[in-house]
Order: sequence, then C-alpha cells, then structure tokens
Amino acid sequence: MAAFASGVTVVTTRWQGVAHAMTATAFCSVSLDPPLVLVCVSRQSRFHAAVTKSDGWSVSLLSAGQEPVARHFANSGRELQTQFDHIPHTWGPITGAPLIEGALGWLEGTTYAVHDGGDHTILVGEVQRSTHDQVPKEPRAYYRASYSQPSDVR
Repeated sequence: MAAFASGVTVVTTRWQGVAHAMTATAFCSVSLDPPLVLVCVSRQSRFHAAVTKSDGWSVSLLSAGQEPVARHFANSGRELQTQFDHIPHTWGPITGAPLIEGALGWLEGTTYAVHDGGDHTILVGEVQRSTHDQVPKEPRAYYRASYSQPSDVR
C-alpha cells in the first residue's frame, strides 16, 4: 500500500467535553446520495473509543503546508487537554468538533454505519455539512511512508 498515494486528513470528535483527533489517510468518499464518507480507525487507539461513542465527527482535508499538523495528530500519547493549544481551529457548528484552519475543506457528519475491518473499525459517516477554502491550494499527500505533495509523487 506504500505505493498508493492518498490524501491526508485530520478526523476530530468531541466526546464528554474533550476534543479528540487523529491523522488519517484511510479516508474516502462512499456515496453521493446520501452523501457518505468513510474513515478507518485502529481499535487500539484512544480515538476509537471517543469517535464510536460520540454523536458526530469532523474531517479537515489538509493542504500541502500542513505537514506539521499531520505529524502532530499522528503522534500517539498527546496530552488530550492541550493538543489543540497551538493548532489554529474553529469549532464545527454541527458536531462541535475542531475544524483545522488552513485546510482545503471540512466535513461534518454523523455516524451512518460501523463495520468490522480486522484490527480497524470502518466508520461510515453521513455528511451533514461541507465547506471548502475559497483560495486554491495544493493538497497534502502521503506516499511511500512519507508526507509529500502530489507534484512530488512520481
């Protein structure tokens, strides 16, 4: 799978008053009607418990300049209470989950279905709200186990 380039997202939720987040490359569109997306979440991550128990979750589609954000939320063991202190964000009006500023776009939704995916859970979300940045930017990509830009993938 290292030879497959994918976009980079930060998936967030708010559970019991605490914001939770993870970097995800296993994210994609599923359906246009209804609008569905999916993300795969490791059963071993602390994000798993939060997102499967929360009412909704959000996705920030990272831009090329957001590699530090991707790395930050990919590190396990971050202090939950302060993990957003130096990350510019707003609170989603639908989910109350953080939306990362500077991203290409944002989605907010509710869990539509949950499926077994081996050591991961496949969460299918129904998009309730989506928006995008008006300024075109390059996307952040993940390819051959490193962050890159699409122009770097050859």
